[in-house]
Amino acid sequence: MKNEFERLGALSGRWLLSRVMRFDIMLLAIVMCLVTAGFITLFSAGYSFPWRIEDQIRNIVVAAAAMFVVSLVPMKWIERISLPCFIIGCLLLLATAVVGVTVKGATRWLNVGVRIQPSELMKLAVPMMLAWYYWKRGDAVTWWDHFAALALLALPVAFILKQPDLGTSVLVTIAGLSVIFFAGVSMKLVAACACLLVLSLPLIWTLMHDYQRERIMTLLDPTLDPLGKGFHILQALIAIGSGGLTGKGWMEGTQAHLDFIPERTSDFIFAVFGEEFGFVGAALLIATYLALVARSFYIAAYAPTRYARLLAGAIGVIFFTYTFVNIGMVSGILPVVGVPLPFMSYGGTALLILGICTGILLSISAESKD
Repeated sequence: MKNEFERLGALSGRWLLSRVMRFDIMLLAIVMCLVTAGFITLFSAGYSFPWRIEDQIRNIVVAAAAMFVVSLVPMKWIERISLPCFIIGCLLLLATAVVGVTVKGATRWLNVGVRIQPSELMKLAVPMMLAWYYWKRGDAVTWWDHFAALALLALPVAFILKQPDLGTSVLVTIAGLSVIFFAGVSMKLVAACACLLVLSLPLIWTLMHDYQRERIMTLLDPTLDPLGKGFHILQALIAIGSGGLTGKGWMEGTQAHLDFIPERTSDFIFAVFGEEFGFVGAALLIATYLALVARSFYIAAYAPTRYARLLAGAIGVIFFTYTFVNIGMVSGILPVVGVPLPFMSYGGTALLILGICTGILLSISAESKD
């Protein structure tokens, strides 16, 4: 019996080493660079909030552990849990609508011993579900399947909009639509949907909450209310602009340290980075994010199965959308919404989801080399 356990242990060790050796090293290096840059920036922005720095260390460790565990999970297992994850996520959204915790007029959290935000889980559960649906359909996909996929996407998005949470609903929608697009939807249908969206903008405007309309008006002219609704954007732009070419230096950002930048450890951490490291640092950071997205699409292109290709492509879109929306809102080209900068902003749930996304990409990259 002892010899049998030793033999199994040796086989497991060899399998684990073989699996790790097939990971995409470039993807790991890019993520490590972003996490390091994020922690350095957060340390500067939040040195007066030491508990946040301690919490972020814990968040990074948890996300890294989740990434490693998921990277060892075979993709066929991830395929099997796609439908249960989607159903559980929808049930949690329903429970949130019924008995959720309301904070500042938004019912986005559910207390299950610890407070969780089910909408964050749907950023990954929705593309998993849609990739599974198209994978099950195989080569028999028709135009009706695309409408069925849209219906599956609309269900959780409707729950999230009801909370209300416009930022998360946009991210979930884009992640889901990316799977539908990669599944081979006709460009004529894409154009028709785009035209329908443009024509429905007046209706969407009337359905939006007052604070959402105010954010769009503030985007168009933040000086209308410089000490109120426009304060966030104006202070972020001042911080980025004051960084100049090479920045003021680490821990030397005056806008951040004098408390002019709101939410400087989370949503507006890019403003702190831009002030301290300047145009050169910001350009290098954006280039790193572009490399992350490009590597995700590279892994998707060489994925061994249809499910893996669709899911990896959707994860690449998730990385791009997070980055574009966050930097866009901090730079004043998009409305202010609660979207973190990937691997840099303070936060537990978002970083955990991003870690799981990276683990899935590592699993796909390992299996593509089998």
